[in-house]
Amino acid sequence: MSNPGESNTTLIENRAQLVEVLSRGCKPQEEWRIGTEHEKFGFRLPERARGDLKPFAPPAYEPEGIAALLGALEGPDWQAIRDNGHLIGLKGTGPHKGRSISLEPAGQFELSGAPVKTVQETEQEMIAHFQQISGPARELGLGFAPLGFQPLWARESMPWMPKSRYAIMRRYMPEVGRRGLDMMTRTCTVQVNLDFSSEADMARKMRVSLALQPLITALMANSPFADGKPTGRLSNRAYIWLDTDNQRSGQPTLFFEEGFGFEQYVDWALDVPMYFVNRDGRNIDAAGCSFRKWLDGVEQEPLAGLRPTIGDFEDHLTTLFPDVRLKQFLEMRGADAGRPDMMVAQSAFWVGLLYDPDVLAEVERVVKEQPWLHYQSLAELVVEQAMEAPFPGGLRTLAKRILELAEQGLQKRGYGEEYYLAPLYEIADGAKTQAERWLERYHGVWKEDVRHIFREADISL
Repeated sequence: MSNPGESNTTLIENRAQLVEVLSRGCKPQEEWRIGTEHEKFGFRLPERARGDLKPFAPPAYEPEGIAALLGALEGPDWQAIRDNGHLIGLKGTGPHKGRSISLEPAGQFELSGAPVKTVQETEQEMIAHFQQISGPARELGLGFAPLGFQPLWARESMPWMPKSRYAIMRRYMPEVGRRGLDMMTRTCTVQVNLDFSSEADMARKMRVSLALQPLITALMANSPFADGKPTGRLSNRAYIWLDTDNQRSGQPTLFFEEGFGFEQYVDWALDVPMYFVNRDGRNIDAAGCSFRKWLDGVEQEPLAGLRPTIGDFEDHLTTLFPDVRLKQFLEMRGADAGRPDMMVAQSAFWVGLLYDPDVLAEVERVVKEQPWLHYQSLAELVVEQAMEAPFPGGLRTLAKRILELAEQGLQKRGYGEEYYLAPLYEIADGAKTQAERWLERYHGVWKEDVRHIFREADISL
């Protein structure tokens, strides 16, 4: 659902064209699909480290790093994506059509999955991807661990990938928040992309899923370490997002309003500062410029002589980071990357809640028992406390109610997907989160040596 494509060069003549960009996402229910994206940190295997290649260090772009891994995967079914001549991703064709492999700023390796019909297909796709990278990664002396935050290495030790939009963001991020560079280089997430049938359906799903993002953050908490030590937080990734760029992230109050729809999202997007525009394959630094002023013909030096296109607006949409992002689908953005079964469970969770209209109506009723402000406040509380965060009636009680509804939604689909919720049920019932399990091992068998986490979380074994 998020594969790279050719930019639309149609000039923007009116605001209705921008609304139409979003409304093109409306699909009949029988065409709804599931798209899962997941990221993981690469690290140097100790037995293969030598010279400047330190044990457990994040691999640089080259030599013997991320570029070499992409090169090893490139072939008839995986076509190269380049930026100024640099190999920065792969687009799937043939049996991998609809999938893409891309790089986050510090080389976090991401699979953007194809739109699939069932959660089982999501699981199979994930397993196949891990198997695909395992052999080439081992040849290069690399492992990969899906964790929410880089547990060992400082920001200054993280490499940067030669992707031009990241150079622009790297310069701009410190101007708008204190933790933006940490977000870019030291976080990993798992996201699920889901469809909607109409503007009203989109708005209902947006309100419900935005309110429940803090709950999934708590259930999926998997980032308790930074710089080799516990942080006192269970989701350090979520903490980083609290001060990254609040103009384009978080839970905008506008999204909760009853009148919210495509037009309101467009208006919000137009007032979020830009990052870049692409012309002739080159990204032009327009960070801080106003898309709205550009549309109105107001002179802005980086954009001088350029007219905005639909492709520019579609690019701009990818630079917005609310907890639920609207493009031509809804993207759930509140979870730490984690164990494969947990990442698949998150996809099952949202499919169960959002893909049956009757269940969705009941979820909305449950969510509306509390004012939106409670969910917005919960986003900060779960960072440290996860499932122990205070919430009226108890967060675990809410989790159980919501999980029961997700199970109902999955049962009604008839694909046998409901068993994927099991690890989330365990946590709702009182089991430790992934983060708490790591902390237990850190203070126990690891003897406060966080490096063990790479081996135990490695999905490329």
